[in-house]
This record gives sequence, structure tokens and C-alpha cells, in this order.
Amino acid sequence: MTADTTPATAATRAAHGLSPEHEELRRTVEAFAREEVAPVIGDFYERGAFPYGIVAKMGRMGLFGLPFPEEYGGMGGDYFALCLALEELARADSSVSITLEAGVSLGAMPIYRFGSSEQKRTWLPRLCSGEALGAFGLTEPGGGSDAGGTRTTARLVDGEWVVNGTKSFITNSGTDITELVTVTAVTGERPDGRPEISAILVPVDTPGFSLGQKYSKVGWSASDTNELVFDDCRVPETNLVGERGRGYAQFLQILDEGRIAIAALSVGLAQGCVDESLRYAAQREAFGKHIGQYQAIQFKIADMEARAHTARLAYYDAASRMLAGEPFKKQAAIAKLVASNAAMDNSRDATQIFGGYGFMNEYPVGRFYRDAKILEIGEGTSEVQRMLIARELGLPA
Repeated sequence: MTADTTPATAATRAAHGLSPEHEELRRTVEAFAREEVAPVIGDFYERGAFPYGIVAKMGRMGLFGLPFPEEYGGMGGDYFALCLALEELARADSSVSITLEAGVSLGAMPIYRFGSSEQKRTWLPRLCSGEALGAFGLTEPGGGSDAGGTRTTARLVDGEWVVNGTKSFITNSGTDITELVTVTAVTGERPDGRPEISAILVPVDTPGFSLGQKYSKVGWSASDTNELVFDDCRVPETNLVGERGRGYAQFLQILDEGRIAIAALSVGLAQGCVDESLRYAAQREAFGKHIGQYQAIQFKIADMEARAHTARLAYYDAASRMLAGEPFKKQAAIAKLVASNAAMDNSRDATQIFGGYGFMNEYPVGRFYRDAKILEIGEGTSEVQRMLIARELGLPA
């Protein structure tokens, strides 16, 4: 049996309308993921080690600077270019892909979107080069989807913000190259009695900032995730990011964009499951035939390809609306919901196709299965996406 192990053919991509520049980028990252990431990432994953060498190569390729202007050290591309890179990386490994996604979407993008000119000049060049990573602290031990229930506080005392509190599940926050975290904190009370939430930039070498526990995770084992602790952590008043009292609203905007990026990552994982299943179906024999000759396997792989294709179209649509300046909140939520479902379903089916080997860590599909579940939770659960879609349809909050 012969099989096309690269389902994303040139003809398919042309139908999607990729520009020559976007297609060149996609091919470059596809080759990098196949040749540089896939052969070695399993070892990092099983050791729970952060792949500094791979991240450094990504930095030299300009991936961390893809959507940022050249004046800040970026590549002058767009958000769709970032999404294409995330998809191709996730076809090989999601830990590497989420490191890029969080470094750009959560680490650098809040500064680019809302930071002062000085903050942009100070931080963006190193973040765009990949020499440094930034993180964003939103989630807390007592609040995930209810991010408006922030308990971390920041009091303005003698021209400094004094930050106290704890943040949970923060990606890229504890690596050797992490240089800053931006955190949401209650900075006062609004006229209606609700908490005033602002965003504060905290360099990681600031006294009073420390890392809490490093999590033992089901998946994404080669990415960095930590708890953050702030104990009378003092930073200058000028470290306010954006407007005082607009921190939560600003981050909701970042999340809308980030959902497209997570959808792209999810599509990559879903497509990676197709890739691996095609390879395995062409090699594995049972009852005297390659298993790819059995209709049960063919139908399963066909369903997997259909899910990946549909999810890809969803995130392409959301990204095109975003870049055109059109409303895209509903489309981003749809893309994230559909793509994370596709990743979860495809990883389950791929593991089934591999049988007992799918349960072994030496095969990528086992890693894909472990990585897929978080995609239905992180950057807005599937339930939150359904809620957002319903509201955009005019149904009552």
C-alpha cells in the first residue's frame, strides 16, 4: 500500500488561498518541525525538560517576531503567519507550539497592543528575537473561567505598585530566559462597586516575585508551567500596561486573538494524527494485509482528515476577518471549539489505530493524546466558547 503522508498538498493549500509568502513560511516551518523537532522532542517530553536549543533556533528563524513590526525587531508579518507556524509545529509537537503561542500571544502581544512607547522599546526587541520570553498571569487558584474574580491586588504607594497574590498555570513563566510577566490585579473599586482590574508588568528579577510549584502535567510536558507568587512585590507606577482599570477588558481582546492561535495549534495536532496514522497504516500488517486496506481503518482516517480540514477552514476564516478589521469574536470561538474537538477526537482515533503501540510513549500519537485534552480547557474552555457563540447570536447572557 502507498499513502500520501503529507495531506496538506500544494493543491489543497492553493485552494485555501495562501499567498506565496505565507506558503513559503509554511513550508519552512514544516521542514523545521519535521527535521529539527520531531526526531528529538520525545526525549525532552519524557524528561519534562524545556527544549532551549529548539526555542533558540525558532528565535533565529524569526518565529517569535512574526506578527510584529520591524521597528521592534519583528518580521513585519501578520497574525495569520503566526497561526500557520503554530499549525506546522504542532503537527510534530504541541509543547514547542504552545511555547511559541504563549510567547507571542500572551507574552509580547499585550505590550505591543497596549504598552507605552517606552515599554515597547524596552521589551519587544528581545521578545521578538526569542532571546527572552514573557508570560501573562491571569488565572488564579480560585478562578479560571471566572477571571473577573481576581484576588491579586496592586496598591499604589509612593509611585510604586505593591503587588500581592498568586497566579496559577502560567506558561513560559519559569524558564532561564523568562524576563517578565504581566499580571492582572485589583487596583481599586469602580463606581458601580465592582473591582477595578489593571495589568501590571513585573520583571522576574523584582524582589517579592517568586515561582511557586512547577506543575506535573498530563501533557505539554516539554513546555514550562508554574505558579507565581507576589509578596509585597514593588514595581514603578510606569509599569502599568494600558489604561488603569482596563486590564481585564484588554486581556479579553488578547484572548479573542489567542483563540485563533490555539485553533491553529489544535489543527496541527489533528493533522499530525492523520500523518502518523497514514504512515502506520501503510506499514502495519494484520491478517496478511496492511491495515490501511481495511475499510474500518480507511473510514476512521477519512473522518480524521475531514475534521482537520473543517477546523482549518474555521481558523482561516476567523483570521481573515481579524486581519480585515471585521468583527471576529464569534468566528474565533467557533474555530477554537471546532479545532479543539477535532484534536481530541483525532488523537483518540489515532491511538486506536495504533492499538497497543498507541499506548507506548515511543510513538507520537500517545503524546498527541496526552496533549489534546488541554486544548478543550486552555484560553477558554469549550463551555465558554459555546457561551460566547450563544451571546453573539443574541441569546441572553
